[in-house]
Amino acid sequence: MLPQTLSDAYGRRFKYLRLSVTDVCNFSCSYCLPDGYQCHDADHVNLNTSEIKNLLSAFAALGTEKVRLTGGEPSVRKDLSNIINIAAKTNGIKTVALTTNGYKLKENIQQWHDAGLNALNISMDSLDARLFKTITGHDRLDKILEGIEIALDLGIKVKANAVLLKGINAHQLPLFLDWVKHRPVSFRFIELMQTGDNEDYFKAHHLSGDKVRQWLLKQGWTLQPRNETAGPADEYRSEHHQGRIGLITPYGKDFCSSCNRLRVSSAGNLHLCLFAENGHNLRHLLQQPEQQQQLQNLLQSLLTSKEATHYLQQGYTGSTYNLSMLGG
Repeated sequence: MLPQTLSDAYGRRFKYLRLSVTDVCNFSCSYCLPDGYQCHDADHVNLNTSEIKNLLSAFAALGTEKVRLTGGEPSVRKDLSNIINIAAKTNGIKTVALTTNGYKLKENIQQWHDAGLNALNISMDSLDARLFKTITGHDRLDKILEGIEIALDLGIKVKANAVLLKGINAHQLPLFLDWVKHRPVSFRFIELMQTGDNEDYFKAHHLSGDKVRQWLLKQGWTLQPRNETAGPADEYRSEHHQGRIGLITPYGKDFCSSCNRLRVSSAGNLHLCLFAENGHNLRHLLQQPEQQQQLQNLLQSLLTSKEATHYLQQGYTGSTYNLSMLGG
């Protein structure tokens, strides 16, 4: 009997789950939470570890092989190591990844590694300490860089992310390339995306990733094949660099055709797209292991309504009022 898989009406298969464990973030990045975290739902309650265990078991039974824990900022949860361990021990899950702003990276990376973490994404929008503080509101760049070196020594696969911001950090592209010259790190540049509360900022600072792509090609970087559980980045390599450069271009042509990931919010809502109008509540089926079959049936049913694409090009942002609410 063939294993069950999650797939949609367009033939896309979904082996990658992005699970938000909190919408709280302790940074105040200019493109996401310029005024700091604001609670939008006084009744919001994060999934507990039992609910997370049941959720991951259902997804894994349907072919999910990779789980990325996101936020907000996941490390604000005191039980994050326990959540990592639950994911690592879920039968069928091969990769347990974490996206973090790195605030607690240096102090906790050993504990996370011991719990089963094997992949790490660090949000790092500048390699200049002063500009980093201007963008994020925190003077933590040196500690984050130290944490990355520890992670690399532990054998964790490390990626770093920078949101491309015209007039703010885009001029630092050569600095980012120099940083990966002798480090086995994939540095990904992400196009700034419009959300419900950043329209003016988006118009002022959006930069097309295609401009960066053309620049990389002229510098001799070459596009690499993508595996089936990889994220949305097009990765490029150069024979002169140990690390790689990735581009995430949601406004690019056919961006959604290779979609392989689903999202569940920290409240237990399935989001078929980062920019979908609504999430679908799963929490009522996460209380008991006996509900696994019902949960799997619901997941498969909901996938039939997944759209072929987002509509960002038309300025449609769905219910995403900022990227902290779902982890991007």
